[in-house]
Amino acid sequence: MRTWRSTIGWTVFLTVFFGTQPALATQGHGGIEGVYAHQFAHLFFLFAMGSLIYWLRDRGLVRDPGWRMIQYSALFFILWNVDTLLVHALDDQFELIEVQRIGLWKIRLTDAFDHNAVKLVYYIAKLDHLLCVPALVFLYVGLRRLLDRDRPESSAGVPS
Repeated sequence: MRTWRSTIGWTVFLTVFFGTQPALATQGHGGIEGVYAHQFAHLFFLFAMGSLIYWLRDRGLVRDPGWRMIQYSALFFILWNVDTLLVHALDDQFELIEVQRIGLWKIRLTDAFDHNAVKLVYYIAKLDHLLCVPALVFLYVGLRRLLDRDRPESSAGVPS
């Protein structure tokens, strides 16, 4: 019985590990209506984070370190949404930028105006992870501080 389970386990592991197809990191939106829906979602998220900051400040919650970190997270999410709105507008909505792959590690950016400033703005804006990752880190730290603050003290010598 043990050998049978072990064989099935290894078969499943090897099939999943070696028998998979590459997963693409991006997803096409399927026409301009998909881009509009996606852009609307970014706007909704942006305004939701702005509302969160407003209510945190209005109620004085930002005096607590955990809520302050969550406020910083919301600020970075707002910046990230503005950045992604710009990138989507440049390459999906208005089609001002075209990205061509040249081999594995090179790309060529061409824009409708043949101007390096537009390409530079697009290239820098595509580095959106420089805004999204800090937002997630601030969110994690803020939630962790709130959890640690509200965790009941453990009784004598008994780990929680």
